[in-house]
Amino acid sequence: MIVKEVLEEELMTLAEVKESLNKIMEERSDRGEELGYELRKSINHAEIFSKISAEKSRELVNNLMGLEKIKPEIAVKIADILPETKDELRAIYSKERYTLSEQELDEILNTISETLE
Repeated sequence: MIVKEVLEEELMTLAEVKESLNKIMEERSDRGEELGYELRKSINHAEIFSKISAEKSRELVNNLMGLEKIKPEIAVKIADILPETKDELRAIYSKERYTLSEQELDEILNTISETLE
């Protein structure tokens, strides 16, 4: 097995992944290459579960990063899932060592709704 070196790592929302995969698909189809099974499945998954545009999702992540107790990983997860209730937010934060107050939950939900308007 050939091991490749990781040169760069970046957190991307599902909408951004969808956009990147679509560019790869276009490039390969222009060259006449066949899409592999994994690529086709990845594109299909991104198409089904991506709810908003890449620009809106990145804007939401940036807005969430301005709040307290938001890690980049959680901001991306929130942008992918787009929770609508406090219970859904609590589920996202279930692995963290702290819990959010009602006010913090409301702030996050308000940020989500304001960004999506």
